[in-house]
Amino acid sequence: MFVDRNITEVTIMDVDKKPVLFIILAVVTILAGTLATTFIPLFMGTASPSRENIKFYTALELEGRDIYIREGCNNCHTQMVRPLKFETARYGDYSTLADSAIDRPHLWGSKRTGPDLARVGRKYPAAWHVIHMKSPQSMYPKSNMPPYAWLADRDLNTKYTEAKMKTLGYPYTAADLRALEGKTEMDAIIAYLLRLGNELR
Repeated sequence: MFVDRNITEVTIMDVDKKPVLFIILAVVTILAGTLATTFIPLFMGTASPSRENIKFYTALELEGRDIYIREGCNNCHTQMVRPLKFETARYGDYSTLADSAIDRPHLWGSKRTGPDLARVGRKYPAAWHVIHMKSPQSMYPKSNMPPYAWLADRDLNTKYTEAKMKTLGYPYTAADLRALEGKTEMDAIIAYLLRLGNELR
């Protein structure tokens, strides 16, 4: 079958000169894209990971996470290692759905002023974190992270801990809540940092 390429090219190029036809084609294209991205996922099943093997936050870790958010740590640190060679070489395994299955809100982030913390719990012991939180420059002289030494002097406020645990559906006992007595905000945030990267049982 013979097709005259010149006729085809002229017809395609003339669409932009016919505003009504152009609008109709644009609307059809947008509707097709919208329908595809809206309805196809409905038939693909859920992308939520099973919570069976995931450890829920302890009361201390949950309070530490809230301090992490309150102090704006998530503004400078991401918690999502992308599946790129240079990232996995530096930060460890790439992130999976299980890593943030129980997080509300998610703290993936998009800006890295400091390193990614998704696997930091596997990397350093508690003593390292204490020194680093008190004086980041003692570990990394060029670090622009401010010191958080004062967290060690602040008693942990546990007034709403039980309500948070209930709301999020995390298991806890009265003993877990009593174990928070005498803890500082430094204890809590370090417990949270040690948890990162250790989500599975």
